[in-house]
Amino acid sequence: MSAIDPYKLKISQLRILVAVADYRNFSEAALHLEISQSAVSHAIATLEAELGVILFHRGRNGANLTSVGEPLIEPAREILNLLQKIAIEANRAKGLEGGNVRLVSFRSAATHILPVLIAQFRRQFPLIKVSVNDVDEHSEIESILRSSKADIGLFDLPCSEEFETWEIYRDEYVVLLPHSLELNQTQLTWEKLAAYPLILSTKNSCSLQIRDYLQRSPEKINIAYEVSQDSTIVSMAEQGLGAGILPRLAAEPVPEQLKMYSLPVPLERIIKAAVLKDALHTPAVFAFLDVLKDYKAVTI
Repeated sequence: MSAIDPYKLKISQLRILVAVADYRNFSEAALHLEISQSAVSHAIATLEAELGVILFHRGRNGANLTSVGEPLIEPAREILNLLQKIAIEANRAKGLEGGNVRLVSFRSAATHILPVLIAQFRRQFPLIKVSVNDVDEHSEIESILRSSKADIGLFDLPCSEEFETWEIYRDEYVVLLPHSLELNQTQLTWEKLAAYPLILSTKNSCSLQIRDYLQRSPEKINIAYEVSQDSTIVSMAEQGLGAGILPRLAAEPVPEQLKMYSLPVPLERIIKAAVLKDALHTPAVFAFLDVLKDYKAVTI
């Protein structure tokens, strides 16, 4: 008795085999596959002839697998699933030959985090275009993502439940003071911090977090200035008008005349990437998300 040549088996035969096993009926399998019942019958008969075994009992109750046919179904399913994976990967590869990834971020993350990510991404996918929209307010980022004008956003505040998020970076708040003060310590005490008029941001993300933090101070704190731009805080501290408090990324690059100090108790803002839940993303967007999720290992 000659051995069976597996390479003579056709994919169409395996699809029909699995369909008949699932529906236990030749006509219903034909409807599902959108082919004629005679085509189903012919395929099963041909497959049985090639294998030299009977796969189904045909009768009044439909088509039921024989004891020989039963163990063949799972391998057939696995082959069909593997073929599906091959098609998915091929389609994904085609999608990565072009396309566009649209990013929206608050300004300091757009300045210090996104360039590193984009450079890494472009080394892998040079044909994909990446665009960046940098904005000032958290609410703008949510709105832009919601309106499908961007695919991925970077946040520094909690966002609503309609978004899926990943933490990518922790950014320490620092104090900026002139070098001329010649302070020896790198971390200020509450008493030392309270000795200076403070310059704070009015941006929602920084404002809420730092004000809540300062309320826990055992010393009386003097908030002397409130400004909207990070660069203005840096310039005012440079002129000796007070101690500027802002996230480290927002302070960079620090002018030579200024020195960074740590707060009495460390404080960080958590920077997260976000996408709309259940959104239909292109292969290019998924590829950028893969790069982004590995970003924790990168040191700024």
